[in-house]
Amino acid sequence: MVKNAISGLLLSGVLLTAACNQSATHNSAAAMSDSLHQLAEKYYDASMALNPLQATQNGENQYNDQLPIDISFGFRKKADSVFASFQDAIKGIDTALLTPNDRITYDMLERELSINREALTFHDNLMPIQQFACMPLQLAQFGSGTSAQPFKTVDDYHNFMRRMERFAEWTDTAIANMQIGISTGYVLPKSLVVKTIPQLTALAKKDPVNNVFYGPVNSLPAALDSNAKTALKTEYIAAIEKYILPSFSKLQEFMQRTYLPAARNSSGIDSLPDGKSYYAFLIKSWTTTQRPPEEIFALGEKEVARIRGEMETTKNSTGFSGDLPAFFEFMRTSKKLRIFNTPAAILDSFKAIENKIMPGVRKMYGKLPKTKFEIRQTEAYRAASASAEYIQGSADGTRPGVFYVPILNPKEFSYAGMECLFLHEAIPGHHFQCSLQQENDSLPKFRRFSWIGAYGEGYALYCESLGKELGLYTDPYMYFGRLTDEIHRAIRLVVDVGLHSKGWTREQAIKYMMDNEPVSLQEATAEIERYMALPAQALSYKIGELKIHELRNKYTQELGNAFKLSSFHDELLKDGCVPLSILETKMARWALLAK
Repeated sequence: MVKNAISGLLLSGVLLTAACNQSATHNSAAAMSDSLHQLAEKYYDASMALNPLQATQNGENQYNDQLPIDISFGFRKKADSVFASFQDAIKGIDTALLTPNDRITYDMLERELSINREALTFHDNLMPIQQFACMPLQLAQFGSGTSAQPFKTVDDYHNFMRRMERFAEWTDTAIANMQIGISTGYVLPKSLVVKTIPQLTALAKKDPVNNVFYGPVNSLPAALDSNAKTALKTEYIAAIEKYILPSFSKLQEFMQRTYLPAARNSSGIDSLPDGKSYYAFLIKSWTTTQRPPEEIFALGEKEVARIRGEMETTKNSTGFSGDLPAFFEFMRTSKKLRIFNTPAAILDSFKAIENKIMPGVRKMYGKLPKTKFEIRQTEAYRAASASAEYIQGSADGTRPGVFYVPILNPKEFSYAGMECLFLHEAIPGHHFQCSLQQENDSLPKFRRFSWIGAYGEGYALYCESLGKELGLYTDPYMYFGRLTDEIHRAIRLVVDVGLHSKGWTREQAIKYMMDNEPVSLQEATAEIERYMALPAQALSYKIGELKIHELRNKYTQELGNAFKLSSFHDELLKDGCVPLSILETKMARWALLAK
């Protein structure tokens, strides 16, 4: 009895100690989680202060009057200091005590800080203007009155007037930086400079009808009386003519007279002083992998060959008797595929695709976004050099997600690629992914509003493959359009690496694209010049898509009857953009629970 009592006391002590240790561990884990959440929140706030245009895009309206001179050396030094301070702070987090979701937050924050600091070691600020994505074009979108910048109150108008004033300073800094670039050999290719000049010219014109910056004066706040509206309109137009028009005129003149003669004849970024190392960094940043250029190039060639085989089969199903290059020409030029007379008819056809697929989409996805969705024609000032694109809505639901379609001539618009384009840019592609991420308020803000190309573009390209399951691609020409889009992303692996790592010329890349897909010379030129302006960005699509297909195929086989596509898609999207290695880890955890 005594022995048993002693044993019982000893056992009770062990259990009590274990319970205390477990409680202490729980408390430590909770404290560590709180520390991480606070750090992530502070990082997001600091990031928004550094990036006020992104803050406006995210609905953080306290920064709506600010425009950073983010290309200045002083700004970049300040940004590096901010990132370094967070790198020091995150070292205090014990990852062993984190939940799986918190570990994603930790890994993403650690990666973002490292990527941001490494980016600042390169000299992209010496090439601040190009035809595809840069501050002048972003500011024009914000200033149109139809984008993220609010124009609902008098204060809203004054906020953007202050941004106009800051843009004049940004312009002077850009010109000074480009002068440094000229002296150090850090300049754009001539073919890209040529494309920027008409854009800048259009935005420098005193033209209330066609210059997008005048847009907000046509929709002044309804609550104002006529005198107040007149005063605000006068003040706003004066700001445009004092800050915006002279700045764009100054940029246009500099690009035309000084920069264009000094621009380089080479096409790839590897011809810059630190171009090879910069391209390696951009590959790592955009694809979230460590793949070398040679491996990506070989993967691209393999995918191009595979898809060409399926193109042959689809071509034959139409009864076309010529070879594949002849069919490309048919797809490029046939009036049979060009059935529209007006932009409205094209937009209506995209709406019809949406209506057709939604019953199937609701079966494929358990959780649908709340954010509203619209289809719009791309504004005229940027349509000539723009691709179809999705601009995310606001997290609070006040601004819808918008699928923009550039339509230069509706009679030349082919219907063949419309279904896969809609699946990618709109539903269930970018609109679902971006909206669900923003709407998930259980994520730290920096994750709710983050963008990782390999995941986001990879998922959107994956969505194109869902067409047959959603009742699309019944027309062989429409399915050929889907294959065209798929091979287009495979071609990108070849031409992007070719341009930036293998010494390919712009013309060589254009020829390769036209040899392998039915695009016009104008379309191929715009695409290749996009890759010249944004090295490695185009690699992210195919790299990410192949990973998602790999995961779906793997778990379809492993789980058998337990595999549910809607559950797979919900898990795929619920944590927002993540690097591909994190995606693999979290999908493996989901599969274990699904068994």
